[in-house]
Amino acid sequence: MTHPRATPAARTESTQDAPSTRTHTGRSTPGTALTTLPSLADLHSGLITRLDPDARTWLEHALDEAAAHPGIHGPISPWELRLAEAGRRCGAEHADAARVLVLHAARAGTDALTRVYFQGTADERRAVLHALPHLVSGPGALPLVEDALRTNDTRLLTAAVGPYAARHLAAHDWRHAVLKCLFTGVPVEHVADLPRRAHGDGELARMLGDYAAERTAAGRTVPEDLYRVLDLTESVTPAPGTDHPHGKES
Repeated sequence: MTHPRATPAARTESTQDAPSTRTHTGRSTPGTALTTLPSLADLHSGLITRLDPDARTWLEHALDEAAAHPGIHGPISPWELRLAEAGRRCGAEHADAARVLVLHAARAGTDALTRVYFQGTADERRAVLHALPHLVSGPGALPLVEDALRTNDTRLLTAAVGPYAARHLAAHDWRHAVLKCLFTGVPVEHVADLPRRAHGDGELARMLGDYAAERTAAGRTVPEDLYRVLDLTESVTPAPGTDHPHGKES
């Protein structure tokens, strides 16, 4: 028996983007872990308190530049260059937050986010995933999440199962995303809105049981996180005739 398939199918829906307005007020303690979706105001104010003077000056200039020249311009926009600089200017610990703020200031819609995601580095891809719940109101950017879920880059996977996926990923694809986290060792605490989405999900419970049985049969340990998720499903018994995780849902 093989491991459950964890590659979501591509989706084709698109919706109108709805970025919120830029603001410089609020409070927070952001780092690179943005799975809890702080407000942009909190993200900005918290980041400013942690940057040194040179980094703060760079960030404010980058945000002003992005706001003055939003959207896509030619082969590469000025704010895209700032995304590439963020790690060096702000430090690895704060780069994700800085990039999310630059993307927001640039009013990056689905087209711009897609370009940055597929042309950027792994760090820039991760920042795009963190920015999705702030910048895209509907499921139009799901192909980016689905692409990230096909990788084995645990930092990218962690970003992919954040609030945007919790809000828009279809049940079948979301279940496989949870299995992918277990398979790659991404802690399930990073799966946004896990208790709500797992609650009463008998199909997820069955898939978890199958995965546990596979590992046990192979003489491998069962991740403790698997039992945590199984508890969230409240051990609901799946209805007869539900699909097998290696096949297609009906």
